[in-house]
Amino acid sequence: MTEVSRRVLMKGAALTGGVLALPATTGVAQAAEAAEAAAAAGAGGAGGAGAVTSRVAVTAPITVTPADPRYRGLISGSNQRWTGAPDYVRIVGSADQVVRAVQEAVDQGLKVAVRSGGHCDEDFTASADIKVVIDLSGLNAICYDPQRRAIAVEPGALLGTVYRTLYKRWGVVLPGGTCPTVGAGGHISGGGYGALSRSRGLTVDHLYAVEVVHVGKDGRARKVVATREANDPNRELWWAHTGAGGGNFGVITRYWLRSPGATGDDPSALLPKAPTEVLLSDVSWSWADLDERSFTRLVHNFNVWHENNSAPDSPGRFLFSQLKAMHKAAGYFRMSTQVDASVPHADQLLDGFLAAVSEGTGVSYRVGDRYRAPWLYAVTEWSGFVEPAVPRWKSKSAYIRRAMPQAQLTALYRQLTRADYPGPYGMIALVGFGGKINEPGPQDTATAQRDSVAKMLYCSLWSDPADDALHQRWVREAYQDVYAATGGVPRPGGVNDGCYINYADADLADPALNTSGIPWHQLYFKDNYPRLQRVKAKWDPRDVFSHRLGVRLP
Repeated sequence: MTEVSRRVLMKGAALTGGVLALPATTGVAQAAEAAEAAAAAGAGGAGGAGAVTSRVAVTAPITVTPADPRYRGLISGSNQRWTGAPDYVRIVGSADQVVRAVQEAVDQGLKVAVRSGGHCDEDFTASADIKVVIDLSGLNAICYDPQRRAIAVEPGALLGTVYRTLYKRWGVVLPGGTCPTVGAGGHISGGGYGALSRSRGLTVDHLYAVEVVHVGKDGRARKVVATREANDPNRELWWAHTGAGGGNFGVITRYWLRSPGATGDDPSALLPKAPTEVLLSDVSWSWADLDERSFTRLVHNFNVWHENNSAPDSPGRFLFSQLKAMHKAAGYFRMSTQVDASVPHADQLLDGFLAAVSEGTGVSYRVGDRYRAPWLYAVTEWSGFVEPAVPRWKSKSAYIRRAMPQAQLTALYRQLTRADYPGPYGMIALVGFGGKINEPGPQDTATAQRDSVAKMLYCSLWSDPADDALHQRWVREAYQDVYAATGGVPRPGGVNDGCYINYADADLADPALNTSGIPWHQLYFKDNYPRLQRVKAKWDPRDVFSHRLGVRLP
């Protein structure tokens, strides 16, 4: 998870980043691995002459089997609901090592899955049929590639490391999510967004090229590079990585980032500039002060402000906010907001937003934070967005195209005040969207939801496995209640516009849980799905890469 994750309920964070140096293992030629590292830094890799890279050189891949004491720590991701039982985990440090790892699994008939940061909401890397997990944490280089005039980012690089590196070296930014421990791998390809996306677009809006290890009809694993160039014969593979999410077509081993229209070979001019400073705000409301009327008015106001301030050229695009409505058992809930302080009248923009959200509610909020800070601090440290982990969670999502109807608002209140649900860590969050995100068309990238103004995240968080059923039931019932008028899901094309693939919810592909008659792929990909299927047929015709929300062969 990324933007509003399981981390939104408590303050403080333990950040991780850096690089991984992999020791050699028996049975792999050291000379070959050294040659790979040299090639990756040379003309054929992410670098080339003059390239600057952050990755520590790797030697041989590591194979971790159940007998290895490290195995238990490598068979699950951040969401401890899911623990796999693969035959082995292969930790790799180069694209060529990925090719060999995939080929070995294919030759042995073993189902393979890929993990970069390990923040998947569902069991896509831990299901019972997965026999090989390829761990990409050693593929974490960030460098400038003068040949492609783009900044290369490998999938194992954590977002916090990406932000620090881009900012410190070149003063630029990738407008991704606010959880610094998420890996770039699945985040970028799923259409990642965050606090700067309303003013600078989605991650995929800056994706120039992608390197993928795929498996052809002949069963051979190969590397291929696909770019957004109109004359690139592999362009459709690039397009599929602009919103379909990870684990569909192959193993992503490198991204190249360059904003459309960027010219020249100065890396400091190839991506959006990072803000010099941001204005941060964190306010909270006490549930004791709220009733149904005041709560629903507050949420309505949040929606209306975004509906009125989400045009691509709106001055309001420089404001990003998360309204995190926690269950009444928590006693309070918060709204965290960031404004790009470099724009004129930043304080007035924030004041106007806070007044608009409060208008007509009859209740006051308590101010927690209001101060200016360097952008790098905000994106990696500020507790308004960066908050500590909880080991188990269940999530669902929805896009919002216009202000929610009263029936949906009433259902939100009903679910957040249920006396039969004791979990203070149940939450329904509304998150700003729109602005520059809405500039591209729905077919320009695989991210089809290009006229939404906000997103919603339904989630519950807990620690005890004995409570799994309780918390999952609340999330499912809340979701079905809010969207009761459209079959229990956020039907595309109306007030809502389906769901966000990076907040994966496998319930939608389960006929017992999704009885709406709306296919899961319509909720996630809308009319782009047949095109994604054609890409799947060309680049993964043997269906080597699959999961419960994966693109199916036509």
